[in-house]
Amino acid sequence: MKNMLLQPGKQSVDVLIIGAGPAGCVAAAYLLEQGITVKILEKSQFPRFSIGESLLPQTMEILQQTNLLQPVIEAGFQYKNGAIFRWQDEQVEFDFREKFSPGWGITYQVQRDKFDSILASQVESKGAEVIYQATVKHIDYIDGGVRVAWYDGDGNVHSETTQFILDASGFGRVLPKLLKIEEPSSLPFRQSLFTHVIDQIPLTRFDRNKIIITVHPLDTQTWMWLIPFADGSSSLGAVATPEFYQQFAGLSPDQMLERICHADSYLSNLLKGARNKYSVRQIGGYSSSVQSYYGDRYALLGNAGEFLDPVFSSGVTIAFKSAQLACDVLTRQFSGEPACWQQQFVEPLLGGIDTFRAFVDAWYAGTLLPILCYPNKDPDVTAMISSVLAGYAWDTRNPVVQDARKFLRLISGLCQ
Repeated sequence: MKNMLLQPGKQSVDVLIIGAGPAGCVAAAYLLEQGITVKILEKSQFPRFSIGESLLPQTMEILQQTNLLQPVIEAGFQYKNGAIFRWQDEQVEFDFREKFSPGWGITYQVQRDKFDSILASQVESKGAEVIYQATVKHIDYIDGGVRVAWYDGDGNVHSETTQFILDASGFGRVLPKLLKIEEPSSLPFRQSLFTHVIDQIPLTRFDRNKIIITVHPLDTQTWMWLIPFADGSSSLGAVATPEFYQQFAGLSPDQMLERICHADSYLSNLLKGARNKYSVRQIGGYSSSVQSYYGDRYALLGNAGEFLDPVFSSGVTIAFKSAQLACDVLTRQFSGEPACWQQQFVEPLLGGIDTFRAFVDAWYAGTLLPILCYPNKDPDVTAMISSVLAGYAWDTRNPVVQDARKFLRLISGLCQ
């Protein structure tokens, strides 16, 4: 990317970030540590509901690096140390503390309204200006920077000049839409139903320190999640193809989710007496891709660039990692050091994303589940897989990460 930036401070703000979610706040925290001025435009009013509530341990390292970890620890979120995968009568548990990669083996399961508000509040206290109910409508390139037009909650038009834009707008995908660089995902269209429930599950019934992924007993393309929170509630959801949902034509989303979850006897028994905190919401076609992750005076973070699938809870991890990598390159660029967005941002980012993609593809191809549930796995292989499930998809010392597709094909053959 050609360096067309002025020195920091020559525009109204050095870096404008679109979105105050995890990617935007982590990016802001990184940049503020380097003395770079930051403004965040957030379309919603916080706190606001969001899915993506089961963090991976790798995120803890980045929270620690950006000095955002302590308030998260103090918030009292549900402790998480692993994942449970269930299919009919088979169950396998992965303990993230027993992994190949060094680093954190624990993390949290978080209500995102509270978690995101904590991060946003922290970056505000560090010096970032966060404007809520701000909708970006247009950008113009000017000499040495970008002019951004945005609307506030009352419809008033405002203008901002910046040297660089980091788009952390998530599913809003602001710059991909404005710049017409969206591309269809290679993953098939799927739809998710989700809500929060007061679960009323006794502590002796299951381990609240782990997310539960349950495969539908009659359709291996359909799966359900249960993410326990510290207050006795849980996130509950299902992912399926449009064809699967056709059998529920005429039912409400609440009725559909109930039917899907109660098809599995284990999940049905766990949820006896549970009641919804909210009406069931739905989102479809969430997998996305773009022509490029960066361009003239902008870069895309997290879901704004790529979203795979929620099955391995990789969304926030990818968001954090993209912010870390982008800010490293941007800081070098601002300081006049050599900076290559393709080699230092895109290629390393895609290395981890492609590892997650291999797991997602194998999951829906039906080859991963037998590997996960195989009773006689070598402990070393289990530790390598556990590292990826814990978010360490960028640890190239791990043989799984070096060539995930080849590794999974090999292990699949051994598990026959």
